[in-house]
Amino acid sequence: MIELKDVIMEYPGHRALDGLCLSVPDGQVYGLLGPNGAGKSTTINLITGLLQPTSGRILVGGIDVTAEPERARGILAYVSESVALYPLLSGIENLQLFSRLAGRHLNRRECSECLDRAGLQGDAHERRVGTYSKGMRQKVGIAIALAKEARAVVLDEPSSGLDPSASHDLSTHVRNLASDGLAVLMATHDLFRARETCDSVGLLVNGGLRAEWKASEVKDRDLEAAYLDIVSDHSSAAAAGSTK
Repeated sequence: MIELKDVIMEYPGHRALDGLCLSVPDGQVYGLLGPNGAGKSTTINLITGLLQPTSGRILVGGIDVTAEPERARGILAYVSESVALYPLLSGIENLQLFSRLAGRHLNRRECSECLDRAGLQGDAHERRVGTYSKGMRQKVGIAIALAKEARAVVLDEPSSGLDPSASHDLSTHVRNLASDGLAVLMATHDLFRARETCDSVGLLVNGGLRAEWKASEVKDRDLEAAYLDIVSDHSSAAAAGSTK
């Protein structure tokens, strides 16, 4: 569903992505790990059509994001680290507004059903979003993806700033998206949550995918050790190269 094929992204004096190949199939959650500066934000911006690659192809549901950005965005949803909602509107009113922007007109009952599926408690549906916690706003973001009938979802640091209970709750609803057949790409620093939530995890370092694991086949401690070793090795190699 989400495919990056030999993607290179160059800025003046800097190559952010260096031949990145990545695939997220329907019905699976893929965790994209990596240190700051690894290229995760660039990857997200390319998938969502905010940037165009220097070379390579990015496909969402077989649609080339560069050639047909509007069509690709029609089946893709993006949930940012801090979901931007209208604080004076209720959860239902926000959902109605954003679904209209995606070309769908949902009544209040349909919006409430999407919010229920995203895990937002019923007594919050009619409350102003300005009273919501961060975890509640993230659930509205997931509900927006459901409301627009997206086939793929990109999550940017969804568990950042959440307490363990809220993070676990959000993880459950991310898994539910995959159970509904969506492809989910989740960029995160949270190794534990990535292993618990994802089917596969990949490690992005210096613009390249350096390792991939099946989440069910690696323990938290082993994942952390491998992450630290690979990041350290590539950081040392980059430092050595810059001194030549």
